[in-house]
Amino acid sequence: MDPADQSPEEVYSVWALPPEPVRDRLRRVMEGLRAAYGGPAFQPHATVVGDFRGRRSAAVEVLRAAAAGVQPYTARVTGVARGGFFYQCVYLLLEPTPEVVGASDHCCERFGYQRKTPYMPHVSLLYGDMTDEQKEEARKKVEELDKDICGLEFEISELALYRTDTADKSLESWELVEVCHLEKK
Repeated sequence: MDPADQSPEEVYSVWALPPEPVRDRLRRVMEGLRAAYGGPAFQPHATVVGDFRGRRSAAVEVLRAAAAGVQPYTARVTGVARGGFFYQCVYLLLEPTPEVVGASDHCCERFGYQRKTPYMPHVSLLYGDMTDEQKEEARKKVEELDKDICGLEFEISELALYRTDTADKSLESWELVEVCHLEKK
């Protein structure tokens, strides 16, 4: 950590980034959902470490150290689901394999992050405050927009640090800070 860093403490998250072809596919689904239901745009990702407060230089340093201890791993979509709050409105469930859960556990430990709820690996497709009926409609629309999304497998080989002020539901303040490539050992 840079002892001269006087930057303010801000809210960050660590995301697993799908490879670019998968990101493009997910973006198309996300755009279709936003066209129908509204909501802010964001990058396709699976949250590895939830929102935590810290200084930028320290968070970057910890991300680099954490990423050095994680190898690329496979993620597999097992279903489309809807959640109970803004940031888990409609999402793809990921199979909680030992590699998927282990990557999150390792990174959470490095960041000293204590989960508030059990880890549920997922890729959000739509953020919003919607009724249960709207969420169910949107969930079904995912399968219309991409019939083969369930069973999709992809390699996670990048972890990213994002500044993610969860009070900003427009996401306009959200910012990519650092990307680390995962190396096979």
